[in-house]
Parts: sequence; structure tokens; C-alpha cells
Amino acid sequence: MEGHKGGLRPPNQVIKGGFAPLTPRGADTTLSVQDLWVEYRTRRGTVKAVRGVSLDLCRGEALALIGESGSGKTTLGLSLIRLIPRSARIRAGRVIYRRDGQEYDVLSLGSEDLRQFRWKECAMVFQSALNALNPVLKVWDQVYDTASAHRQAYAHRTRQRALDLLRLVQLDPERVLRSYPHELSGGMRQRVLLAMSLLLDPQVLILDEPTTALDVLTQRAIIDVLRRLRKELEFSLILISHDLSLAAELADRVATMYAGAIVEIGDVYETFYRPRHPYTLGLLRAVPTVTGQMRDLASIPGCPPDLVNMPSGCKFHPRCPYADSRCQEEELELAQVGRGHAAACFHWQQVQYELEAREGA
Repeated sequence: MEGHKGGLRPPNQVIKGGFAPLTPRGADTTLSVQDLWVEYRTRRGTVKAVRGVSLDLCRGEALALIGESGSGKTTLGLSLIRLIPRSARIRAGRVIYRRDGQEYDVLSLGSEDLRQFRWKECAMVFQSALNALNPVLKVWDQVYDTASAHRQAYAHRTRQRALDLLRLVQLDPERVLRSYPHELSGGMRQRVLLAMSLLLDPQVLILDEPTTALDVLTQRAIIDVLRRLRKELEFSLILISHDLSLAAELADRVATMYAGAIVEIGDVYETFYRPRHPYTLGLLRAVPTVTGQMRDLASIPGCPPDLVNMPSGCKFHPRCPYADSRCQEEELELAQVGRGHAAACFHWQQVQYELEAREGA
């Protein structure tokens, strides 16, 4: 079936794959995740990688997903574009994408519409992105292949768009386009991938650990580039990272993930300066500061839970200094703890009082 030139097909057209638009719920929301569950099948049993995640990404917003390795951040990002491996399955939930007053269920898109959704509507720069470029093709060939796969293969127009984007990420566009990946430094390759991800003007960009393996100066350059790109191109951003300083620099809101679930979500300032979940507080205390008073670092005791055999009740209770018998028996869902701030903890007020006492000391 021939693809629609605008990407996804018009909503009044019935297509293979159960695609159907939904009633719009909010013009300012670009992507809505509703009670998403993702599992991996292994010999040991079922790995519950994402457990009942619900969140909204607003138009032009930057949302950071933070947490330890294995908390489900990357699996959540891959699920949004349905690129999870064959051993995984989306057990339940919906991913609703909104554009031009229409809603589309990403999990119901047919193969051709899913191809158009990826990169044109929602692009992702993967973890270990330095190895994502084809080593035997020049950068221009890879750019043109991307446009061609989405029926945008007008060589002159594609080349001009690529030149403009490479300038935006502070690269010499003519030199880069005629280069092979091995002729570019790590920071240059990372910026090439950023430019390629924006080639088809997506509304949503997902970045998975975008500054991993880069030196401090290159990380600074990437942060500055991303901030400027967001301002000029006005796309929504999902940043997956364990680097809290990166999240603090780029995000408008921060969601903390633990054991496959979101345990706290709120404004970046509130989350970093007034966390309400003990796990978020533990993450912040484990990071050294470069300004303000010197303080001792405190790591979170214990290890992340086994996602095959998770503890009962709150999954963080074996490592939590506030845990009691209720935490061992019940797992609390996200509840409002302030304006635009939610946490899944029975003892969020104790966390608040402790922080206020320290600030007053």
C-alpha cells in the first residue's frame, strides 16, 4: 500500500494493523503512555522490565528518565517506537501519539505506518550511538538512505536539509557528508547522529545516554547543541540517562524509574532540590557537587531487585531507610505530593521533613 506523503495515513482511512484515531484529549500533549507493561521471556522466568508506566509528554517539553542501570529506562524508550527485541512483548497498555488534532495508537499501527512513524514522527538516538553508523558507507549515503526509506528521496532537498542540520550541530557539513564514520571523532559522530535524527523533522526525539563515552568538553558541546536545537526546532525530547547533571541541564520535568516503574515525577527543580521519594534522594546524595558546601557521598545500600523474583510490596523497601511493615506488604501508586509533583511512597512527608531540617541546620 502506498504511503501517505505526510507520514501517517489520514485517520479516516482504514488500514491493516487495527489503526484507528482516538478522540483528542489535549492539544498540548504530543505523546501519552497509558499503563504500559513490557516483559522479557527468559529461561529463569518472566522479566518485568516496565510495570504500569503512565506519563504524558507535552509539546516542546524535555522529559528526563533517570535511575540505575536495569531500571527499565531503555526498554520504555524502545517500546515507544516498538523496537523491543523478539524475546520481549508489550503485555498491556497504550502509546498515543497526537498530531494535527488527531490521535494514533502506536501499538496498533500496521507495518507501513509504523515505518513512517519511526524517524519522521518520533526518532531515537540509541545508546552506544558511536557504533550506530555503517562503517562502509559515507555519511551522505546514510543520510540519503534514511530519506529514501521514508519516500523523501529528493537528493537536492535532502542534501540542503542535511547541510543545514550539520551546521546547527557545529560541524563542517561538506567535509562530514563526504567522510566515512572512522574519519570522524567520537563527538563528531554523535553530532552527526543528532543531525540525522532530525532530518525528517520529527515531533519527538528520544535520546538514550547521548553523552556516554565522551570527554567532558564534548559533553558540554552536545548539551549546548541540544539546548539550541530544541529552541530552534521546537521538538519534544525524552532524555534517558543516569547522568543527573545532564538531566538537570536539559529537562523541564524528571521521572525517576525503579524496578520498571515510575516512583517519582515532577518539575526538574522540585525533583532535584525537594525530592519526595527516598530512591530519588539516594540518587542525588550519591552524586558529588561542584558548587556549594562539601558533603560526604552516600551510596544507596544493597542492589537493584531481581526483576524475575521481585520483593513484595514496595520494590525499594529492602534498601529504604524509611521502610516499615506496610511497605513490605503494599506497593503504593503515584500520588500527588505537591503541585505537578507525584511520588509513590508512604513516607514522602518524612523525606520532606528531613530535607527541611537539614536546610535549616
